[in-house]
Amino acid sequence: MLTLWDIVERVFPSKPKPPPARKPNRTNTKSRRRPPPSSPSPSPASLSAPSAPLREISSSASMQDRYDAVTRQMLAQYNIKVRRWRTAMSGIAWELRYRDGTVKRLIEAPKPKGPMSVAIFLHEIGHHAIGFNTYRPRCREEYYAWAYALDQMEKLNLNITDGVRKRMHDSLHYAVQKARRRGLKSIPAELEPFSHSRWKPS
Repeated sequence: MLTLWDIVERVFPSKPKPPPARKPNRTNTKSRRRPPPSSPSPSPASLSAPSAPLREISSSASMQDRYDAVTRQMLAQYNIKVRRWRTAMSGIAWELRYRDGTVKRLIEAPKPKGPMSVAIFLHEIGHHAIGFNTYRPRCREEYYAWAYALDQMEKLNLNITDGVRKRMHDSLHYAVQKARRRGLKSIPAELEPFSHSRWKPS
């Protein structure tokens, strides 16, 4: 005997319910492996000069032409991007390391237009040239970045003024005092001349 519900089902059959949708499998796209170690930094001796000579510049070319040529070559040689040209005589250098091993090198510095600005620019280039964390403590890294800058200026026949040398001295003196405040017991031999605040022109 058919019930009322059986008759309704025959006249108006209900649609079968679709099976519940399956959630897609989510895979973790983040690698748990550590990034490959960076290649060892080259020694300062191998970085003391540009890898290729600057293109010949006419003797009648302005100093700005020389500064521009140095700027282009240094950025290209070390594959460095300028995040911002600073108007102040200060700078910073840093790098970003990605999981695939890619390294992005960046600086902020004044655009080279004279002895002081080119010295600060080359100092920031120097941090990349010698390699971060190559020298410990940090004040030694500052020393070798400045040594790189002045060495390049000499090789490229750029004027090194007393103002540039004083800036180097004051910067390294500050770095030494900062290291002392942070607990440095022994001053590295390279930094002994900068442990005193007074700069004496040679």
